[in-house]
Amino acid sequence: MFRQSRFWTGLAAGVLACQFPSFVMAAEQQVVKVGLTGPLSGPQAAIGKDNENGLRMAIDQLNAQGVVVNGKAVRFSLVSEDDAADPRTGMSVAQRLVDGEVKVVFGPFNSGVAIPISRLLDQAGIVMATVASNPAITQSGYTYIFRISANDSQLGKRMGEFASAKLRARRFAVIDDRTAYGQGVADEFVKAARAEGIEIVAREFTSDKAVDFVPILTRIRGMKVDGIFYGGYYSQAGPLRSQMKRLAMTNAYLLGGDAMCNIELARLGGDAVDEHVYCPQGGPVLENTGPGRQFKTDYRKRYNTDPLTYSASLYDGLRLVAQAMKAANSVEPAQYRAALAGIDMQGVAGRYRFDPSRDLRDSPITIYTYRNGAQVPLPQDR
Repeated sequence: MFRQSRFWTGLAAGVLACQFPSFVMAAEQQVVKVGLTGPLSGPQAAIGKDNENGLRMAIDQLNAQGVVVNGKAVRFSLVSEDDAADPRTGMSVAQRLVDGEVKVVFGPFNSGVAIPISRLLDQAGIVMATVASNPAITQSGYTYIFRISANDSQLGKRMGEFASAKLRARRFAVIDDRTAYGQGVADEFVKAARAEGIEIVAREFTSDKAVDFVPILTRIRGMKVDGIFYGGYYSQAGPLRSQMKRLAMTNAYLLGGDAMCNIELARLGGDAVDEHVYCPQGGPVLENTGPGRQFKTDYRKRYNTDPLTYSASLYDGLRLVAQAMKAANSVEPAQYRAALAGIDMQGVAGRYRFDPSRDLRDSPITIYTYRNGAQVPLPQDR
């Protein structure tokens, strides 16, 4: 009876497999949930959507190519959450992602969100790969936290050196929006600018919700500055530059960090965003490399617009994680984390190698200006 039972069981399974091959394939496939947290609503929604777009491209391409980990086919599935650039909302979002058993979290974009949720995700044993730039994110010893773009120390230092060497500036005012990102990148600029002999004649503060900068600019106008460094996001930097024009301050430079460095700045600031505006982005110019040009072409074809700041980094990020999973023969963060920390891979947005703090060892920085409403990279001399 035992042998006969086994025979009929095996026969039934074979018939089922023939009639329903997808049933067998499904049993051999594992779904890997990929989390994303970013500002998908509010004034920074354009950048949040750009990050989501880059990640979706990577998911669809990897699923089409086929990824096998430990003998099982992997299908990546996106779980996208809106943190509204708000730390409290970000904590709720992060907890939902943990409860949803994602295997990696990409984002947040905002340092003020990244700093608190990094502890939660690290304690949950989930890898976080972020483009948020405040140095504190990777200085807390959390072994599951990685940064896949330049940090404020690199960005602020580069702009301080640029203001001195290229703009020959000697007097600067600094405004920041009091967010973890804005204050952090402004502090790094001040440090670098002073080291280059630039006098910081004013340090003013606003918020990431502000729309009226005239009182601050009026105070600065009488100080005869060569320029203003703004630590904050494009959603405020555009109106800030427009109001500089109203106050006849367009001959003063406006410099900032990567969070204001995209074409949305020109759309918000109009023709006031000109060749007196400079900002940095981590990574090379996409048009200068074959993979970069292909990414931009594919992005434009799919979304009918050009990529903004870090969609290529999010695209690269999932490919890094997939490679680490394959190397570790596991989709579990506790197993693939070490492989990710030791990875050396060339991506669309640059080369990815991590230092002991899980910051990028190689982080090229491109400085951009604006001409006729377009974002224009400066020739790289370093």
